[in-house]
Amino acid sequence: MKFRTLMVAAIVAMLPQFNAGAQVNLSAGSTSSQLSDLMIAIQFQHIKLWLAGKLGNWDLANYELRQIQASLQKATPTPSEGLRSSQTTEQLQALDRAIQQKDGAAFAKAYSDLTNGCNACHRASGYSSITIQVPVNSPFSDQLFADQIAQGRALARGTCGLCHIVSDASRETPAFRVPAPSFSEIASRPSFSANYLRELLTSNHRRVGPNQAMLKPKLVEYQIDAIVAFFETVQADQAR
Repeated sequence: MKFRTLMVAAIVAMLPQFNAGAQVNLSAGSTSSQLSDLMIAIQFQHIKLWLAGKLGNWDLANYELRQIQASLQKATPTPSEGLRSSQTTEQLQALDRAIQQKDGAAFAKAYSDLTNGCNACHRASGYSSITIQVPVNSPFSDQLFADQIAQGRALARGTCGLCHIVSDASRETPAFRVPAPSFSEIASRPSFSANYLRELLTSNHRRVGPNQAMLKPKLVEYQIDAIVAFFETVQADQAR
């Protein structure tokens, strides 16, 4: 509890500097305070990278890795730091390969190697008291690190795919031949909204023929949230 409180306090303290995607730009005359701010930002990204990869949210893991790479590039190494920079590049590349291959075991090893590399850099730079570890819990209680879109797609296929084409008409064949619109068609309707979909998923569906009606799906709130999130991506894809 104390750790979580300290991390939340640190996040709040950093908000003025890192809100709305703000960046810290380090020049040759950068102060130790600016470098400290950047390291705190990297530490948050390091935590989020682990939580995303651990839960198989590879898109988010890829995003956080790019954030770390961008942050590290702001701290231009001196010639004497070239070896450590090369080692860090190799560790980041190993993480990138694991993420692209969606390999959980390789990700865990590469993440551990990067973490050890961070600590080696701290010790070589005179900051041996700063030791980073693999996160044991999340200080970000307001962020979901599981891949909600993938969960929503899987739930939709399992729950709704008997009647609806969920995402791929060439590969999906609904078991019941009823005039059920595809998810793409539903998402393109002007009346479609997240609230409309939530109401639909928590009630009996419209009648689809004489004495035929789709029963209310037995979904709990987090499952409904996931399906709604998936639907919203379908809608966003159509708008692009």
